[in-house]
Amino acid sequence: MKNNPVVVGIGTIQQKGGFDELDEALILMDKAFKKAIADSTKTEIKNYIDEIQVPKGYWRYRDPARWIAENNQIKDVKTSVTKIGVLQQNLINSTCNKILNGEIRAGLILGGEARYKLIRSHIEKKEYIETELTNNPDHYVKAKDDLHLKIEENALGLMAVGYYGVLESALRSSLNINFDTHHKNISEMYSEFSKIASQNNESWIDKPIKAEQILNQSKENPLQAFPYNKLHCSSWNVNQSCALIICSEDIANKLNIPTEKRVYPLASSENNHMVATLQRPNLIEPYGMKMASDFILQICDSYNIKPNIFDLYSCFPVAVQMFSRLLNVKKPKDMTITGGMSFAGGPLNSYVIHSTIKTISRIREESNNIGIVTGVSGMMTKQSFALWAKNPIIEFLHKDFTNEASCYEVPVEISSINEGYGKIIGYTTIYNKNPKAIIYIDCEDGGRKLITSSDKSIIKSMESEEWVKRKIYFKENRLVH
Repeated sequence: MKNNPVVVGIGTIQQKGGFDELDEALILMDKAFKKAIADSTKTEIKNYIDEIQVPKGYWRYRDPARWIAENNQIKDVKTSVTKIGVLQQNLINSTCNKILNGEIRAGLILGGEARYKLIRSHIEKKEYIETELTNNPDHYVKAKDDLHLKIEENALGLMAVGYYGVLESALRSSLNINFDTHHKNISEMYSEFSKIASQNNESWIDKPIKAEQILNQSKENPLQAFPYNKLHCSSWNVNQSCALIICSEDIANKLNIPTEKRVYPLASSENNHMVATLQRPNLIEPYGMKMASDFILQICDSYNIKPNIFDLYSCFPVAVQMFSRLLNVKKPKDMTITGGMSFAGGPLNSYVIHSTIKTISRIREESNNIGIVTGVSGMMTKQSFALWAKNPIIEFLHKDFTNEASCYEVPVEISSINEGYGKIIGYTTIYNKNPKAIIYIDCEDGGRKLITSSDKSIIKSMESEEWVKRKIYFKENRLVH
């Protein structure tokens, strides 16, 4: 298996402090790469890197990969920037497949975010000047379809939290447990995550947070979209970067890279079937997501592989719960090794690279560890699973279930009814300019509809008792009663 892909170098950077102590994202990524090179113990590995991939961050650089290549004397390399809407795991999968097929010898994946420096610039009233990179990469990678419908965008905007709030309500209702108990449970889960983050030296927070602080709204923990307060949400205002070097087994042997540095991707699966939240037949059970998880679990069963560490994507609590149900991970302390995106840090479009690196570190520390890392893109629109181990138990396997999922999961049509009865399947409340409830309903014609309400008594009721499954009457996209 000379072309079997293997990770040989990892690097992460985190910075805190004042504006002048912080780097922009480009420099953060460069430092992470230098750290990954040093981690491999063989600086010559950079001479075999044929491709550098970067998931697009909050920054404006056109081609940061090219700048880093030139800054580190890497020649004849192809570069790409992957825009938001594509699974971060997809970068790892494509690198592994190209190595396996002999298309490249080694690949570098970089991610970085410097929003904390930007925030400090506002606080300290200092000008933040980002390095200007105007040349395009060799490739731009982007999603084929939009992540939401125009009617959803008009009601919920572009921020993800409202969409996930709707999903959380659907999940809550499906569990058939007390309304308040569910919210207490997810706050306790996230409190456990904060304990893990506080013990992670690469985490953004230093101290654990009590469940009551997460559950209850406050000036420091305002409501974002019911039932999510700030501490339920991914924290992207960080200065963090990461670098992952993957090469072929043949190159690792040629350079005599120590075996203790090597960790292998065994299998990965993904679902890229695009269905807008409003049109999903089942809001919380995407068909392709289950197919992708079953693929990984079947491999584990066939080869007697027993995963014992997990990092379940944690942009919002519903994502963790959807993954944990499929993978049968029941205890919050087993659901993350980083501490999650609210507390370890959720750099905009590169967290999965961070969680993968943390998994690799844990496998290096204890060779019996076998890890599963999950990922998401969009509004729980796309999902990924990856299986990692110390030894190449099998040759890397990869499966994309997009086509299969599209055959089974057909988007529900948008209802054309302007007035009538419907059953609520999910909802949230938001307080952007004016308080508003956003409600997803099944209509009597079998179609879906998004309706809203600005009635303060209804909004208050929706935040204190369950409205999912209720039959309501609407007129012209507004809840009447």
